[in-house]
Amino acid sequence: MRTRTLTYRRTQPMHWIPTLKTVVKACIVVAFGGTIVVLACNWWVVRRTDAQNYFTLQSLPSNDIGLVLGTSKAVVGGRENLFFRYRMEAAARLYLEGKVKRLILSGNNDSEYYNEPNDMRLALLKLGVPDEVMIPDFAGRRTYDSIVRCREVFRQDRITVISQPFHNARALFLAQAVGVDAVGFSAQDVPDGYSLRTLLREYLARPRAVLDVYLLSPAIERHNQPIARKRS
Repeated sequence: MRTRTLTYRRTQPMHWIPTLKTVVKACIVVAFGGTIVVLACNWWVVRRTDAQNYFTLQSLPSNDIGLVLGTSKAVVGGRENLFFRYRMEAAARLYLEGKVKRLILSGNNDSEYYNEPNDMRLALLKLGVPDEVMIPDFAGRRTYDSIVRCREVFRQDRITVISQPFHNARALFLAQAVGVDAVGFSAQDVPDGYSLRTLLREYLARPRAVLDVYLLSPAIERHNQPIARKRS
């Protein structure tokens, strides 16, 4: 009786499949590189705009137009947003002291129930700013939009940006890149630890600003119509 001999071939290891160790190393390298890029962009944005960011009225140059950058008037839970309050107080102060003649109120109006320019207008009216000197910008969804629309839609290329110091740095960087002659007036900052989420978001927004002006050049809205509430 003839017996059949079975032979087994040794399976060669698939060297092209990365090991777990290799994947972990690659993730670490990517994370480290990304962190360096974020930190470098933040340093560059702040360093490049430091001389244009003013903290006192006495040293601030006068301009015809002040650009007030929008934010929500309340935070989660309905509490007052101190970024909004201090920003409005700074804008009113600049107008009442004669440092600006008109104010562009640039913010988000992405639904009929959310209208940052109108919220700013109502707050500034209470602070003594006349309605006729306020110009709403209903499509300032991002700081990039606010800056570019100031030049392209409102035909203003010499402005004073009004926001908190960390936000002004990015706005001034964008203004320099798109040909707007801008200085910034720094509104009172919030207490330490008030909104770590906002500060983290700003750290990530600065690299995006670099991409926007040097690579992406996003399109902006050309209209300036509010989203009105529908009548029931």
